[in-house]
Amino acid sequence: MCASMVACSGYKRPPTAFHETLTQPYRLDSSDRLRIIVFGQDDLSNTYVIDQAGYISFPLVGSVAARGKTQQELSAELGRKLRQGYLRDPDVSVEVDTYRPVFVMGEVQNAGQYTYVAGMTVQNAIATAGGFSTRAQQQDVDITRQINGEILNGRVPISDPLRPGDTIYVRERYF
Repeated sequence: MCASMVACSGYKRPPTAFHETLTQPYRLDSSDRLRIIVFGQDDLSNTYVIDQAGYISFPLVGSVAARGKTQQELSAELGRKLRQGYLRDPDVSVEVDTYRPVFVMGEVQNAGQYTYVAGMTVQNAIATAGGFSTRAQQQDVDITRQINGEILNGRVPISDPLRPGDTIYVRERYF
């Protein structure tokens, strides 16, 4: 009987990549705001937002692809571009100033877009959205997560960690 209930509920176990991404280096994407420091070059050091196309506009070198890169990869790329006739030996540091938001939908008090904070769990995001509604299924939620350009869905417990850009859907309980 229990197996048939699971089948009827539409349960979808998250793919292995869903949780593997939690232990991998963070990959930059649109709406991430970066603090880029070029040591000794105050005019170049600033905050930059990754646009919808996945690029930042950086002084002297123009558009630089950032989507899908780690902070270290982007730092190395900026250093390479600045070495091409602009600076002799640039020392570039890239930090995430503000992560792209998470989205909370379904049976919560205030569905919407919320700021991601490092270490955030599903439960933290739901609390930020005003908590569960009276009709909410409170044990687990459905999450949509983009991994390497592929959109994946899965059902996870509310104690699961989130990634920037995740969409959480809190389902309605049946009784």
